[in-house]
Amino acid sequence: MDILLSLPIASYFFSTSVTSWSTSLNLLFFYMTWSTLVLTHSPIQIELIGTTAIRLAFWLVPSLLFLVFDNLLPSVAETIKHNGASALPPRDFKSLSRLLALAIFNLGLETAVEGCLSLGLSVLLKQPVFRTSTSLPLPWQMIKQLALLFTLREILTYYTHRYWLHGAPPPAPSSMILTKRIKLPKAHKPRYLPSLHKSYSHKYHSPPFSLQVKIDHPLPFLLHHFLPAYLPALLLRSNLHLLTFFVFLSLTTIEETLSHSSYTVIPGVIMGGITKRTCMHYTGKKQGNYGTWGVLDWAHGTGLGKRDIWDDVRREASKHQLRKRGEDIVDDAGGKVEKALRRSKRNLNKNKAEKRGVGNKRGKGSWLVDDADGDDGEGDWVP
Repeated sequence: MDILLSLPIASYFFSTSVTSWSTSLNLLFFYMTWSTLVLTHSPIQIELIGTTAIRLAFWLVPSLLFLVFDNLLPSVAETIKHNGASALPPRDFKSLSRLLALAIFNLGLETAVEGCLSLGLSVLLKQPVFRTSTSLPLPWQMIKQLALLFTLREILTYYTHRYWLHGAPPPAPSSMILTKRIKLPKAHKPRYLPSLHKSYSHKYHSPPFSLQVKIDHPLPFLLHHFLPAYLPALLLRSNLHLLTFFVFLSLTTIEETLSHSSYTVIPGVIMGGITKRTCMHYTGKKQGNYGTWGVLDWAHGTGLGKRDIWDDVRREASKHQLRKRGEDIVDDAGGKVEKALRRSKRNLNKNKAEKRGVGNKRGKGSWLVDDADGDDGEGDWVP
C-alpha cells in the first residue's frame, strides 16, 4: 500500500488540488517522489503497481460510479444514454455480481500476464523492459512516442477485432473509393474466437456500459484490449520511459471507460463520436466499427452510421473556430511583416538622405568644430 500511495502521478495531482504551489514546486516534488520510488523499488514492482493503480483509478472506480448512478436513477440516466432505456445495465444483483467478478478476474489476468512477460523479458535481456531511471522524459519525445503508440494500437485493435473476433468481414460498400484500392488478404475464417467473443461481450445486444470493457472471455479479452496496448510498448522497449507508458495506459484506459459508457454527454466532439460508434458496434445489425478512432473503418468501408472520424474532426474544428483563428493569425502575421517592411524602408531612406547630406558638406571642404566659448552648444562652420 505504501508504494501505491507513493506513486508520483497520484501525489502530483493530489498536491495540486490541495495546495496552491507553483508549477516549479510541483515539478520539483514530482521529480523527488519519482526518484525516491525508482531508488527504493525494482522496475517490475513499479510497473505492475503503477499499471494496476491506473486501471483501478481510471476504469474500475468510474465504472462502479456509473453503475450505481444508472441503477439508482434510471429515469435520469436513460435521458443521457444512446438508445435510451436499452442502454441501461442489468439491474439483477446476481447478473451484476457475475459480470463484476468476470471483470475483476480479467483485470487480475492482464496484470499477471504483463508481469510474466515483463519479468521474462527483463531476465532474458538482462535489463528492464521499460527505461526506469530518475531522469524524466522530454515533452517532445513523449509526444512523438505517444503518437506512435496510439497508431500501432489502432492498427492492432482493428485487424484483431475484425478478423479474429468477428470472423470474415462483410463486403465493403462499392461507393468507397479506398476500398477498391486496398486489397485485403484472404484469411481463414475463425470460428472458436468469434463464438466466445459473441457469447460474452455481445451477450446483451444493447449499448455497452463502462464495466463491459473487461467483460469478455479471457482469451478474446487479452487479444482485444491487452495485447494492442502492450505490444507497441514492447516494440519501443528500452527507448520508452516507464512514465511515458503510464501516460499512454492512462489515456487508453480513460478512452475505453468513456467510449463504453454510452453517455451522450461525453465532453469533446471526437470523444463523443467514438462513444457513438462503439454503441453502434454493439447494437448495429451489420458488423462494423471495429477500430477505436474510426480511421481504418473509414478506409476499409466498415464504418457504421452517417458520421465518420472526419465529420467529428470538422465539427471539432468548427466548434473551436480553428479556421477563423488561423485566418486571424495569418492576417496578424501579414500585418506585422508589412509594418516591419515599411519601417525598414523608411529607415533605409533616412540613412541614405543623411549620407547624401554629409557627403555634400564634405565636398565643400568644411567640417564641424565645437565652439568652446559658445553657449548655444552648436558648432561653427570653418572654411
